Amino acid sequence: MSVLFDRLRLTYGQKLFLLASVPLILAASAIALLVAAQSRALAEREIRSLETQLIEAKKRELRNYLTQARNGFYFIYGSASPEDEASKETVQQILAAMIYGDEGFFFVYDYDGNNIVSPRQTEMINRNWWNLQDSEGTAVVQEFIFTARSGAGYVEHLWPKPSTGEEGRMITYITSFPSWRWAVGTGVFIDDVLASVAATRAEVETRVQQTFFYISIITLAALLVVFLSGLFLNIRERRLADAKLKELTQRVFDTQEQERGRVARELHDGISQILVGIKYALDITRRRVEAGDVRAGETLDKGIGNLSMAINEVRRISRDLRPGVLDDLGLGPALKALTDDFRQRTGIDTGFNTVVFRNRLDQDAKIALYRIAQEALTNVERHSGASSVQIDLRGHRTGATLRISDDGQGIETNRRHPSPGIGLRNMQERMEQLGGTLRVLSSRSGTVIEAQVPLSHLLPPEKGDKAAPQNSPAKKVQA
Repeated sequence: MSVLFDRLRLTYGQKLFLLASVPLILAASAIALLVAAQSRALAEREIRSLETQLIEAKKRELRNYLTQARNGFYFIYGSASPEDEASKETVQQILAAMIYGDEGFFFVYDYDGNNIVSPRQTEMINRNWWNLQDSEGTAVVQEFIFTARSGAGYVEHLWPKPSTGEEGRMITYITSFPSWRWAVGTGVFIDDVLASVAATRAEVETRVQQTFFYISIITLAALLVVFLSGLFLNIRERRLADAKLKELTQRVFDTQEQERGRVARELHDGISQILVGIKYALDITRRRVEAGDVRAGETLDKGIGNLSMAINEVRRISRDLRPGVLDDLGLGPALKALTDDFRQRTGIDTGFNTVVFRNRLDQDAKIALYRIAQEALTNVERHSGASSVQIDLRGHRTGATLRISDDGQGIETNRRHPSPGIGLRNMQERMEQLGGTLRVLSSRSGTVIEAQVPLSHLLPPEKGDKAAPQNSPAKKVQA
């Protein structure tokens, strides 16, 4: 998925919108298909049940018609012989007169397929219809006779309507007069049943389409909500990002100004005054030399001493800005030099322990850890009131860890000072840039700052470089 996003060159907001909308669309489509399938299946069962009930009602109706008709002339048929033509003629007349509704009638075929009675379609009388087939290929008359020979039953077929001549689907009930070799029956067209079933299916399909429509509307509304929410969040996050960027830019400017101010104060309060003293010493020396004063050498020595002080001060300021030992010897010696200078300047008991790394830190990790230690010692000097500080640097299988602990009053009691908060945020940002972690544990008995750099910032050891055991402390180490 990420490769596809990268190839399409989508923005972050577009990726989020797709991640939110695609599952929603898929879920809505699956729900719609499932609902449609279930609705169609349920409706089809109900339609089939309705169709079966309606057809069964038609069949019962046909059976009742034929039973009533048979009862009307059974006394004639029951007492007549197979050769009683008069009785046959009487029954034929009775059946021919029994028509009902717009299309209903009774018919008679003998077992050879000859039509004997057909009151609504008289052109069929006295003709043989053994090979008659409907448009579906059903041998209708043969089915009538076979059913009659079996006793009685129903035949579904197509038959021309007497009123229009058009074929319609019909259900016919057939019974037999075996002694006369007659197949007697009546039928009813079921177009109304088929129309009712078709209308029900159409209504179901309409409801399914409406369900699809409603689900589509709901999905579209949900997508619109997702889009508007994403747009709102995108605008909000962009504004927050812009605000954070402005804040970060302002902090960078403030830090630069603070550093420039610190360097300016160092130059003005330290080097500038020393250089002024050197100028006065040289000026006095020149005058004494011109006057032949033997004290000229004394003032010259004093000026040389002040010049040495100026040189050391320049080195100190340069070391604070960018310690050369960090690039030349590594992080371990740089932290040791920082610790020694801090101890001498502040009088706080400061210890530094480290072990030889099997891997070396890259340049970004060195600078980040050094600046974190520098910032932590500055906070200790200004705010903690600690009497001792311990710095521990060691490597391990998952990376490298710098641990700085003091016995001061902790961070919580110094909320009125904004500098520690800014310093901690700077530390956190440095670790985030490296993909590392920063832990700060503070109480009234002291503060512990632990910065861990991941293994990705450790370089493989050089050939012939033997590492000491990780538990043995070493004062001089190159990291």
